[in-house]
Amino acid sequence: MQPTKPLVIALMGPTASGKTELAIDIANKINTSIHNVDSRQIYIDMDIGTAKPTLEQQQKVPHFLIDLCLPSQPINLHDFQLLARNSMEKELKKRELILIVGGSGLYLQSLIGGLNPPAVPPQKFLRNQLYKIENNERHNLLKSCDPISAMKIHPEDSIRTIRALEVFYATGKMFSKQTNVTSLPWRILELGLSPINLKTRIKHRTEKMYKSGLIEETKDLISKYGNDLQLLKTIGYGEAQSIINGNITYEEALAITIQRTCQLAKRQKTWFRNKHNSKWLNDENTLSEAVSSINEVMG
Repeated sequence: MQPTKPLVIALMGPTASGKTELAIDIANKINTSIHNVDSRQIYIDMDIGTAKPTLEQQQKVPHFLIDLCLPSQPINLHDFQLLARNSMEKELKKRELILIVGGSGLYLQSLIGGLNPPAVPPQKFLRNQLYKIENNERHNLLKSCDPISAMKIHPEDSIRTIRALEVFYATGKMFSKQTNVTSLPWRILELGLSPINLKTRIKHRTEKMYKSGLIEETKDLISKYGNDLQLLKTIGYGEAQSIINGNITYEEALAITIQRTCQLAKRQKTWFRNKHNSKWLNDENTLSEAVSSINEVMG
């Protein structure tokens, strides 16, 4: 009889849905660790604007895959996958189950869907040229050479758009045709979180970010990495940078950030519904329902 594969519990959901708090509660209940699967929380110095777990929260439960690299040295999906799988495998040797948490769809797919992205290294000169192009023009370029990827990537997602173009220009083959799926060394339990009051949660969290020092954090990023840092286009940081540059008011920035976050959450919900087979947790008893589902799978 073959030994039972270890269990990876994937807690997913749109931004501001409460994943961090619930994940900590679940991890404490089942005595396990948390692996972050958020495409922005992997960067050092990007804390407030990414809603990164606080140091106090990280002390409650062991956290992995946070603060992996500098914002000036971004990593691609393939690099993240290698780092994440290595970390997960090490932790699973100590425990029979671990928890991965995030709202970044492709990052989750690379860990629980067997998705293997192409291993094309960053093309610095090409990236610099593509960053000079407006979002819509860049996305139109992607439509012309890889329409499948263009359909999946939002025009404002400059990092994923550039990555798809980078892979195409480096290999001559579409990014969408170069991914493949392999079997996984672990079992998967997918849990979904999507509260009915998500818009209210987004509004309150955004207001808290600004009050907690988002503008000051953005100033710090600019002083360390320059005003042209591409990750400053991230929701929240982009608006804070516009305040600093005198282009919009605080109130305008707050409203735009809330609007953009709601739009992101809508795209995330669509992705998770279409790409995953999650058990969606009830708003009233998320923790007990999550633990019950885990115990059922563990037997």
